[in-house]
Amino acid sequence: MKRGNREIDAADRRPARDRIAVLHDDRCPFCRDTARNLKRLDWLDRLELVGLHPWDRVRERMGERLRGIDPQRAREQLHVVLPDGRVEAGYAAFRALSRHLPLLWPVAPLLHLPGAERIGQRLYLLIARNRHRFTSS
Repeated sequence: MKRGNREIDAADRRPARDRIAVLHDDRCPFCRDTARNLKRLDWLDRLELVGLHPWDRVRERMGERLRGIDPQRAREQLHVVLPDGRVEAGYAAFRALSRHLPLLWPVAPLLHLPGAERIGQRLYLLIARNRHRFTSS
C-alpha cells in the first residue's frame, strides 16, 4: 500500500522506511529464534523481521534499503537497516538495536564501553559460526 510516495507496511500502516529492518537467515532455527526474541522486546513496534530466502523476494520487498548488502554475508551475520539507511551487522547490529528497544536500554551502555566492540564482535562471530550447534532442528 502506498501513501503519497511512501511505502506503508500493511501490518501497522506505519511507513516501512520508519522501521528497523532486521535481516536474518530464516532457514536457521537459531537465527529465527533470535529474530523472534528481538521482536518480543520490541514494545514500540519498530522492528520489521525480514527473512533472507529467497533473496529475489527480499530485494523486491526492500528495494533501495538493501543497497550494498551482500546476501552471503547477511546470511552469516544478522544485519539491521536503520530508518536513516545505515546498515549495521553482527555485534554492531545488536548495539544499534540496544539503542532502539527500551528493554535493552539497561545493557546499552555496556555494549558501548571502550573495547566492547572488538570483544563483542569476536564473541558474536564465534556464536554465528557455531549457531547450528545451538539448535536440535
